[in-house]
Amino acid sequence: TYAAGLSVEAIFAIVRKESINEGFFVTGFLFPLIMPPSTPLWMVALGVVFGVFIGKELFGGSGRNVFNPALVGRCFLALAYPAKMSASWISPGSGMTGRLFEYASASTVDAVSSATPLALAKQGEFVSISRMFLGSISGSVGETSAIAIIIGGLFLLSTRVANWRTVASTLGAFVVLTAALMAGGAINYGQLGIFNAVLWHLCAGGLLFGAFYMATDPVTSPTTNEGKWFYGIFIGSMTVLIRNFTGYVEGVTFAILLGNIVAPILDEIVFAVRLRRLRSEG
Repeated sequence: TYAAGLSVEAIFAIVRKESINEGFFVTGFLFPLIMPPSTPLWMVALGVVFGVFIGKELFGGSGRNVFNPALVGRCFLALAYPAKMSASWISPGSGMTGRLFEYASASTVDAVSSATPLALAKQGEFVSISRMFLGSISGSVGETSAIAIIIGGLFLLSTRVANWRTVASTLGAFVVLTAALMAGGAINYGQLGIFNAVLWHLCAGGLLFGAFYMATDPVTSPTTNEGKWFYGIFIGSMTVLIRNFTGYVEGVTFAILLGNIVAPILDEIVFAVRLRRLRSEG
């Protein structure tokens, strides 16, 4: 990811006679964490090049991009290569090394592949919450161990790298809307009650990773505190709707990208309301 993405960054830096911004190192680090572990390296390179080029450089480079580049790259791969992005997830192994020494061939990988918890849920099969909490499930690094994601997320909040308003509103809206839809009978998770279903969905998929690490991107999220609240509510609500009422088992990527679109609009609304108040008080 660093080699492919930095090549694009370097080309634009030379053309614009600018230095390479260190912001790419965040994109290069996060992108592999949201990819299936069996993704071919050429696809990873293609995705990060597309994300950096389309998602950032075409908008003017670092600090001017509307969309999160890592999510743009993943969204592109999910739409262009849906089978490769959803079919081969590696099931977890046992012991300290897991399946580290079992990836000798493609046939070996195919033999240990399995569906993710959200994909299994579509078939009426629910992985235990404890397995998702500890990370003993199939999926990308960014959607396996809920406890590891939370610990890292709390560190970002404590250092103020991530804004707590975005995280709280995203997860809060997700919880409230999921519970409301279950209570109203719009969605049903079989033997799971409302509390267990909400907790299950919080731990499943990339919601926690998206809320802590992706939605909080300061460049693509609102700058106002009020805007951050509505931004998070929008993302959390869209994730619920996409997961439950579309053909996609996961909705975090699309929800955050849609949130990136409305982010500047939310700021404009907040600024307009503030200006109106100042005029009325003056």
